[in-house]
Amino acid sequence: MSFKSEALSAQHALGSTVIRNTTNPDTLKGALYLNSATVNGATTTYSAVNEVSGTNYNPGGVPVNNSTNPTTSGSTAYWTPSANLVYSNVTLASQFDCVLLYNSTQNNKAVAVYTFPAQTVNAGTLTLTMPTNDVNNALLRLA
Repeated sequence: MSFKSEALSAQHALGSTVIRNTTNPDTLKGALYLNSATVNGATTTYSAVNEVSGTNYNPGGVPVNNSTNPTTSGSTAYWTPSANLVYSNVTLASQFDCVLLYNSTQNNKAVAVYTFPAQTVNAGTLTLTMPTNDVNNALLRLA
């Protein structure tokens, strides 16, 4: 069934309130949060509260390369950004431990939260390496 990958491509607008008004791809972003933040599966939208700050870090995070089309294999739809998330030459002195992927085109609605070990960066480049885009490893999977 193609519904899951079509849902990831916004080809279906279910319910009585359709809010889609464009066929252009949405803009996704990745914002980093302090390890003291409460960013989890209950997070519904991007917020600057407890987002990291520092040299060369732009509030709202970095754009996510959204040029990979969602795919279906068996009963699982999946998608992975087509490039790593890179925060270049940043100094983030406070510990952070998660990234929120959110849709800035759709009122900053949350897409997913990913956690990792707490860390800091001192005048360096932070790269969040994207997994292989396949049914077993993709960043987003709808089973």
